[in-house]
Amino acid sequence: MRRRLLALICVTGSLVTGCGMLPGDHERKTVTVWLMKDSASQEFVQRFTEDFERTHEDLRLDIRVQQWTGIVEKVRAALAADSGDGPDVIEVGNTQVPLYADGGRLVDLSLESMRDWDEDKWLPGLAQPGKDGNQQYGVPWYAASRVVIYRKDLFQQAGISRPPKTRDEWLADTEKLNSGGNQGIYLAGQDWYTLSGFIWDEGGELAEEEDHEWRGTLDSPAALRGMDFYRRLQALGEGPADADEEHPPQAGVFAGGKVAQIIAVPGLARSILQKDPGLQDKLGYFPVPGRTAGRPGAVFTGGSDLVIPENTDDQFAAATVVGALAGAKWDTELARTMNYVPNKTTLAGAVAGEEGVAAMAAGAAHGRATPSTPQWADVEADNPIKEYMTRVLGGADPAAEARRASRKITEALAPDVG
Repeated sequence: MRRRLLALICVTGSLVTGCGMLPGDHERKTVTVWLMKDSASQEFVQRFTEDFERTHEDLRLDIRVQQWTGIVEKVRAALAADSGDGPDVIEVGNTQVPLYADGGRLVDLSLESMRDWDEDKWLPGLAQPGKDGNQQYGVPWYAASRVVIYRKDLFQQAGISRPPKTRDEWLADTEKLNSGGNQGIYLAGQDWYTLSGFIWDEGGELAEEEDHEWRGTLDSPAALRGMDFYRRLQALGEGPADADEEHPPQAGVFAGGKVAQIIAVPGLARSILQKDPGLQDKLGYFPVPGRTAGRPGAVFTGGSDLVIPENTDDQFAAATVVGALAGAKWDTELARTMNYVPNKTTLAGAVAGEEGVAAMAAGAAHGRATPSTPQWADVEADNPIKEYMTRVLGGADPAAEARRASRKITEALAPDVG
């Protein structure tokens, strides 16, 4: 609270010289920012830094690129360290925010989010994981979500003139495509992120919180309908029932055979074209279809949020950097540079010229994230959803397997509850 009062005093008393500076004192405050590898190009970082320091004469940036491997423990150590030596702003995966917010290690940015940063326009799949009750800890930066990557030539050969708009159309088209030695779709049996979208579309959840306790809900009627749709779609190809989309990598499967469709982020097309450059003009993209034509299907939204450690020396300066990075100007520039979805639904037009990114933006507008609890990482560590999917695709009773998987999710989310 003391830091927030100081920050408010700084805003009121000196918009030009910055917090902690006396009149005539031109020494710049350094703000240390951790960004993740490959989230932003070196050229983008350089342009942002030059513009920010030119327009904020009291601040300078020290942007340090971090590796994803081992980042959770590194961030946790930084959040627990003494004030003054660690980062002031950190980029984190959107679903990681609850891990770091647990224990009061992050600054509550609710006031800035409501007053300055248009939180009502944020993508829900980025904003929701960054929120705990009424407190906003993670500020959405960019998003990426799955779309359908398809072979235009195989669609044409099957007499399909346009991508499907509804799930029923999608099933019918995929059945047509699944003939003559072609796979209608390559969908691995354990692609639980894709399954999550179908469950959300039906009104179901992976897990729900009631009276501060979480329980798995794969056995709800809505979630079972989502699994049934996944089963019918997955059967229209040769995806393995006992593996996920990385085993084997689906880019290689798509490039190496006559596969009409896969579900993936648009950026996977680069890997496909490296393996088969002959597909350069044959790839297309469309949003995962929804139940009705007027709304794309729900999809898992990955991406990054920006957070401020509680132990920063200057919350006001850190919030200034977050506001600039996540603001319309530079968020749009990042999306265009890196083929991301911007953090606000109102900025989707900025990427409308890129077919893959435009499809991704349409889906991300209805995107979701995994349950917002620090214990969800324990669920993913030994993921019972994957085992559930494999068993159902192998012919086991869906309701019984869903109850089994739901119990395992409940145990992982509340291990002290019998």
